[in-house]
Amino acid sequence: MADLSPTVVGLLLLAALAAGFVDAVVGGGGLVQIPALLLALPGAAPIQVLATNKLASFCGTSVAAATYLRRARPDRFTFLPLMTLAFVGSLGGALVATHIPRAAFVRVLLVVLVVVGGYVALTPQLGARTALRFSGRRHVVAAMLTGLVVGFYDGALGPGTGSFLVLTLVGLLGYDFVQASANARLANWATNLAALCVFVPQGAVLWGLGLGMGVANLVGGYLGARTAVARGAGFVRVFLLCVVAAFVVRLAGGMLGVW
Repeated sequence: MADLSPTVVGLLLLAALAAGFVDAVVGGGGLVQIPALLLALPGAAPIQVLATNKLASFCGTSVAAATYLRRARPDRFTFLPLMTLAFVGSLGGALVATHIPRAAFVRVLLVVLVVVGGYVALTPQLGARTALRFSGRRHVVAAMLTGLVVGFYDGALGPGTGSFLVLTLVGLLGYDFVQASANARLANWATNLAALCVFVPQGAVLWGLGLGMGVANLVGGYLGARTAVARGAGFVRVFLLCVVAAFVVRLAGGMLGVW
């Protein structure tokens, strides 16, 4: 942080605050935080940017997860298997990330976002209330598969993990948006921890900057979680659609060479 001007540090803290808020509501804070780090640290290696982003995000997801646990009271038979398999999947994704073509991931991701985002936009009643599609063992298995697949994606690529978790928990398991966000934050906490387990031993984390942004991300995460619980499923749905639209524009623009 010593090489950065106070203005740049201030802008990074604001970006981390916004990212924490977005992450706590619907996920996708990486859309804000990673580009900010790339602009501020043009000489940093990609793994340093990703590792520092994970440290800041871990701080935010920690407080958001605790807030959701206290206020939304998610079902432990969903979030415990979801978190466990998300952790395992994220470890696996981080370990094989260098062997997977990024371009292939981005194309698949873009298609999935357009299809699922369009489905949410055209189905206003989706996620308005909890109507679970599975029960007993089938519900636990669905939660485990969700955690494993999305966790793997988070370890291998990353941005948008929280949004994917929310969309899957609403569309596949049948949760309302607030409960889906609560479970997603807990799983996202586990995936961030798993990624740090890989990045920290490699010495990739910029600790001073990461911890400073982590405090800002933590404040944003607390405010976002409280806002989501207080405003309800309708607010989360609209917020999610805005984040998905931004994510589609970001990915499509990158593929077309716009930025």
